[in-house]
Amino acid sequence: MSMIGEYLRVTASELDRVIQDPAWASGLVDEVQETEEESEPAPTEARHFSTYKTWDMLRFLLARAEFPVNVIHGEEPFAEDEDWGYGPPRYLRPERVRLAAETLRATTYAQLISGVDPAELTSADVYPLGWSEPGSLEWGRPWYDDLTQFFEAAAMADDAMLVWLD
Repeated sequence: MSMIGEYLRVTASELDRVIQDPAWASGLVDEVQETEEESEPAPTEARHFSTYKTWDMLRFLLARAEFPVNVIHGEEPFAEDEDWGYGPPRYLRPERVRLAAETLRATTYAQLISGVDPAELTSADVYPLGWSEPGSLEWGRPWYDDLTQFFEAAAMADDAMLVWLD
């Protein structure tokens, strides 16, 4: 079983409902994932996005860069007694999504991996391991680029973000 980083863009009114009714949020996630599974929209058009297994690598790199927003785990809980795979889901308010988008845009992937020794990821037990493979740090580049586009589109729409590990 894999651990996958998951995101769902929600409007401000949807976020209000999510906070009041986490079960409704779970249904919304299922509905959007099912719809987008068939159409596979680009990150700029999608409401759902996954960082696949790169979530922990990106967490490590963003923490190392002192990223100002927790885009990997979210910041505010809304269903602490629910488990959406690997713990409860969290969210980012629209202003935090905007800050994240601005910072992602200003931080290239090359900057994130500059000076990083893959052995650092191994010693930190960064999921999914295997960092001694040649080019292992490049593995996260397309996911980071798509995450940046996803957050930029959400910021432009003034959306909030649900975040969880599944």
